[in-house]
Amino acid sequence: MSILIIKLALAIYGIAICIVAYRIIRGPSLPDRIVALDTMSAMIMSSISILCLLMHTKYFLEAILIFGILSFISTIATSRFIERGVIFERKR
Repeated sequence: MSILIIKLALAIYGIAICIVAYRIIRGPSLPDRIVALDTMSAMIMSSISILCLLMHTKYFLEAILIFGILSFISTIATSRFIERGVIFERKR
């Protein structure tokens, strides 16, 4: 793949991340902000993978996996909090 195309893809992801960051800040409701945050985390993971291509390394791939797992858990936790008001339910 051409280095120019990889750098262009990274720049496009940077612009898209800025647009999603605006949606996180100015989102009309909390669910919109959560969806935007989940989208931003997917874009960051994609940007890191493009950076791995650019640097010809595979050392960031574990970080991408950990970031993806944490992003998934945080999305589930915040959606549960919106739905129920608590993250963990206590059984009495």
